[in-house]
Amino acid sequence: MRKEEFATGSYVHIVKRGIRGLPIVRDEIDRFRFLLMLAHFNDQFMSLNWYRDLKDENLHNSLLRPSHWPAQERLVNIIAFCLVENHFHLILQELAEGNIARFMHRLGTGMAKRFNERYGEHGALFQGPYRAITIDDDRYFRYVSAYVQVKNAIDMYPGGKDIIKNDFNRTYNWICSYPYSSIGDYTGDFNRTIVDTTFLSSLFTPGEYREFAKDVILGRYQPDDIDKKHQSKFFD
Repeated sequence: MRKEEFATGSYVHIVKRGIRGLPIVRDEIDRFRFLLMLAHFNDQFMSLNWYRDLKDENLHNSLLRPSHWPAQERLVNIIAFCLVENHFHLILQELAEGNIARFMHRLGTGMAKRFNERYGEHGALFQGPYRAITIDDDRYFRYVSAYVQVKNAIDMYPGGKDIIKNDFNRTYNWICSYPYSSIGDYTGDFNRTIVDTTFLSSLFTPGEYREFAKDVILGRYQPDDIDKKHQSKFFD
């Protein structure tokens, strides 16, 4: 398991990519399994047969928790996420030393094992350790949250980028309802327990955040002092 220290309470932007740029999910079943892992791996308690537990109570198509599990004790706060075909972004808050590493180890291992079992593959699913950088500026935190949740979801829009340019408002409405990004949890389209919306919701109403995120993507809001190293490392 990766050893990296993040200060308790800090916010960390994480990216994990498929090996050689290959897909890490292939269909809706894979994508929903990612949501299940976000929901159930983020816990001090971890059932070895977690998915069977869900199926036993017919909860495998929801994000609800089996009745015999203890109350959730989160390892991290998941502030934002976005899953696309060959990588995913997360913004996590470290709740105790080593918890981000523990959560990411579970998530990466769980996704790789599931993918290989389902498709008869062997070997690595991801290209290497996840990339991570601490976000230590409030303005930049706001910017990154919108970029992670919206920009990456744009890549999943049916029809390609030409359609996006011609009808951005329609595209943006689709993005806010894209279930594999947390943007909808901030705009009022979803209300899922996966995401801790406390901090951003203290800064924006759902309507305000919807407009703010739109401004980020259209280039109308960008902090002057964006860390170029961070930008080149994470934003592509």
